[in-house]
Formats: sequence, C-alpha cells, structure tokens
Amino acid sequence: MEYSKHNIFSKVKDSDEYFLLNPLSMQADILNSVEAQRYKDKRIENQQEYFKKGYLVDPKAEEKLFKSKYLDFIDERDSDEIQLFFTPWYTCNFDCSYCFQDEYTNPDEKVSDAVMDAFFAYIDTQFADRKKYITIFGGEPFLNTPDRRASIQKIIDGANQRNLDIAAVTNGYQLEEFIDILKGARVREIQVTLDGTHEVHDKRRMLKGGKGSFDKITKGIDLLLKEKIPVNLRMVVDKDNIDNLLNLARFAIEKGWTKSPFFKTALGRNYELHHCQTNNKRLFSRIEMYQEIYDLVKTNPEILEFHKPAFSISKFIFENGELPSPLFDSCSGTKTEWAFDYTGKIYSCTATVGNVGDELGTFYPKVDLKQDLIEEWEERDVLSIPECASCNVKLACGGGCAAVAKSRTGKIQSADCRPIKELLELGIGLYSKHEI
Repeated sequence: MEYSKHNIFSKVKDSDEYFLLNPLSMQADILNSVEAQRYKDKRIENQQEYFKKGYLVDPKAEEKLFKSKYLDFIDERDSDEIQLFFTPWYTCNFDCSYCFQDEYTNPDEKVSDAVMDAFFAYIDTQFADRKKYITIFGGEPFLNTPDRRASIQKIIDGANQRNLDIAAVTNGYQLEEFIDILKGARVREIQVTLDGTHEVHDKRRMLKGGKGSFDKITKGIDLLLKEKIPVNLRMVVDKDNIDNLLNLARFAIEKGWTKSPFFKTALGRNYELHHCQTNNKRLFSRIEMYQEIYDLVKTNPEILEFHKPAFSISKFIFENGELPSPLFDSCSGTKTEWAFDYTGKIYSCTATVGNVGDELGTFYPKVDLKQDLIEEWEERDVLSIPECASCNVKLACGGGCAAVAKSRTGKIQSADCRPIKELLELGIGLYSKHEI
C-alpha cells in the first residue's frame, strides 16, 4: 500500500491543526500536530482506517475507482441541465472602468425576429431531449426602448411557449422599467452587479456620460424582491473595492435583502481576460482575493450573513458534512453551457461570446458548425490537460476555466490552475470557527 496520489494535506490557517482530504474517496479529516507529523513521516498507526478512507491505497484499485468515477461524472454531466446564453445586442448604457467588451465591435445593432426564430429552432432541434433554460446576456439586455423591449418580450414569449425558465445578467439600471415584462416570465434569477456602496460603486459602474447608477439599481433590486423574483447580487472584486465589502454587506443586511429567500450573492474576481486586464495592477490573483476576504471575515464575521465564500470545496464540506463528487472538469463550455448572439454566431460560453476568433459556428442564416473546435472544447477535462496529469488537487480543481487558459496560452487544452491547497487552508480555518 501507498499514499493516494489524490491526498491533499496541509496546515489549517491560524491553527495548530492540519487537514487531510481526498476528493476521489470523498473523505476528509482534521489531524492534530502529532497525527500530522506521523502522516508526514509515513509512520501512521491506524493504517486500516487510512486504507478504509482511501488515504492509503492499492494503486491499481485506486486507478479502477478513478475510471469508474470518471464515467459516472460523464454520465451525470451528459444529462445535466444546459444553460443557453442569448445576446440580443452588445450595446450597453454603462461605461464601466473594467469592461472587456469595449474592445468588441459594438455597433448600435439589435436582434432581428429572423435570428430569434432561428435561435429557437436551433435549440428545439439540437437540445430537444435536454433540460435547459435561457439566460439573456449582453452588452446590457434591459435597454428601455420600444424595439428592444419588444425583443426581450419575444425571447420571453418563446421561452414560455416551451416551458423554459429565463435568467438574465444585467447592470440593473432599468430593472424598474422591465418589471412588468419579467413578471410574465418563469424567472430563474436576475443577476445584478453592485460593486460596493454608493460612492465606490458609482466610481466603477457609471452610465455613459458619467452619471452614477447605485440608487436606481438598488431601487430595482427592492422591486424584484417585492415581486418574489430571485436576485443574484454580484460584486466584482479587485484591489480598488475589496475594503468596501463590509460596508456593502452591512447595507444589504440593513435593507433586509439577506433575509429574503429570493436573494443570494456572488463575489466575482476581476480577472485577466482580453485586452483591458493585461498587466492590470489592481487585479488580485485568486489566492490574494481570498486571503483578503479571509482577513475581512475573520474580524467582521457579519459578512457571512451577506456572502459565504466557497474557498474551493471548503464551504461545501461544512454546509453538507461531506465532500462533493470528484470534479473532473470545471469548464462548462459546450457541455452544459452554450452562447449565441444576434449575429447568428455560436460560442462556448459567456467568456468567449462576441470575441472574434472564438466562434464555434453559426445558427443563422444557416447552421454551420466547426466540429473540430467544438470537439476540442468538449474533450477538455483533467484527463486531456497535460498539466493535470501529475497534479494531486486536480479533482478539486477540474482544470479551471478554458477561456482564461486559452487567452493566456493560446491552447484550449491547457490549465487554468486553482490554488486549491491554499484555498482549503483558508476555508477550513474560517469555517471551523464560524457556523454556516
């Protein structure tokens, strides 16, 4: 017997204890300093228990288990619900300080009825036997002009005719003007971005011309929650606004948002994608962002009422009392996510939609798919990425984001590595001290 090559072992942040976990066997334990030293010295006493939990293994038996769980993962993924993003235009009424779509050719164009009809015909055919829902994307989808309102209504009507849920990703500025339309849809969620409280947000996410947007967005969120329309509030984080997280949390708590069953939150790292983020000094690495969040929550645990960070699989473990299934692939592009735009083009995901060179084909004026590129996206997982072959954390990482990896290396089959061990050190250290 030998140690499993999937063991993840490290010291818990700000603690004398250690953790040992294995994403393949789905086991995790906290070790005291004596037990940890024995593990490091390979002189553990309770070998039978370690074998039972998959920390000690027969390599051949472990490889068999790996293959079996990989097949289970593929089977489950092939039956998962598909998220279909539709971009009716790339036009936006905002001038955000970190927008990456500003490099795209964004004429003031919009979707035609013919393209929308072709989109619905395509998904009726290509995803006929799959559970699915549509997410309206942009640009900014909620622009309050008669023709754009009619287009959004047509998308919702098409979804309703097929009994499909609708979601939307919006800057939230004209939510009030679209409440009447949204009330007629089967809304899964509306994702709205607030980058902090009033002063901080308005310096980052302003209208073209410079006018602030905070007050109107928060009014729209109030209206959505009043109508019991689910809200996913997203804060895009970098070094310019991380210190405002506590104040935003307090604002949401005081508004009563965090008590609503229709309210949830997400923290999005402002990251290296496309031209505007190259050598951007304000960007955090992934571990830097989570270290900052850890330090903030450690001294201000009230933040957890607003948002509970994932810290890789740490949050899942403490919320569920078990590990998630092994993650053989963390990229949903072309597997459980596709993106379509008003020009009739098809893309893998929201990180590539509209980016010249990332097209995977067309659904209008005719269906024409680049099968070789699609297959490359579909085949990407920890078995196909060379860097993942010898990585012990790959089943908690899944290879990361293909779009980010491709943007950095030029290759889809490359890794966007996640600092899994370091995230677990922080997350287990935090959630072992705070009830979630």
